[in-house]
Amino acid sequence: MFISTFAFFMANVFVKQVAHIPAMETVFFRCIVATVFCVVGLRQARESLIGSNHLMLLLRGVFGTTALFCFFLTIQNMPLASAQTIQYVSPIFTATIAIFVLGEKVKAMQWVFYAVAFGGVLVIDRFDDRISPFYLALGLLSAFCSGMAYNLVRSLRGKEYPLTVVLHFQLVGAVVGFISLFFQWEWPHGWDWLFLFLIGVFSQTGQMFLTHALQREPIAGVAIINYTGLMYAITVGWFVFGEAQPLISLLGMLLVVVGVVLSILYGRRQSRRIEELEVTVP
Repeated sequence: MFISTFAFFMANVFVKQVAHIPAMETVFFRCIVATVFCVVGLRQARESLIGSNHLMLLLRGVFGTTALFCFFLTIQNMPLASAQTIQYVSPIFTATIAIFVLGEKVKAMQWVFYAVAFGGVLVIDRFDDRISPFYLALGLLSAFCSGMAYNLVRSLRGKEYPLTVVLHFQLVGAVVGFISLFFQWEWPHGWDWLFLFLIGVFSQTGQMFLTHALQREPIAGVAIINYTGLMYAITVGWFVFGEAQPLISLLGMLLVVVGVVLSILYGRRQSRRIEELEVTVP
């Protein structure tokens, strides 16, 4: 997850560098590069390209592509750290959706922590004029679709090879992205080609390690490590893109991180208590 978090952050930086290119076009290039890596990796591993759970794989691709598109739009139209912070509420949606998809439970105290996190998002939106309600809504939609995609990945654990799951995400993104080119196209120039290639490379690296982590550990257990990326975003956003964060926005980011992290820690603590009781009770 540490490797995944850093790789995704680097991809986000290059997405910011090509903000003049339409978001869906960036999704297309990102997914084309990643698809090549997936096919090569699956051939070397002698694993199936098409998989067996076709509907679940398709849904994972649809939700993942929607989340990616909305996230790229927020990166291009708001400060990097703010866009990443809003995406950080995805574990709230992940845990909520898991109630219905995976049958997992959310404790009452966790809802309190979730409220704190959402309060942080509202603080960021209310006091940062660079963030419009429209792009805030897109950021939350991205977080919701990410939560759904994470649950689908988790449900495919043991049923599909991890790289097969990743491939279907890339294929859906590539197909939808290709269709979008007929409606909106901007020729990349100079360094744009390298940046688009690196978006694909870093995204594929992050996606692969994320899929492995989600299929090996409970969702809540791995999600907490995502928040190390916020320090990268604040630092790079400030020094590279000149996106200074006012104190009140930093407070909002802190509320988001604290709310979600406390919820994750609380959930893990309760799970350990239940396991201990199951062991001690004859």
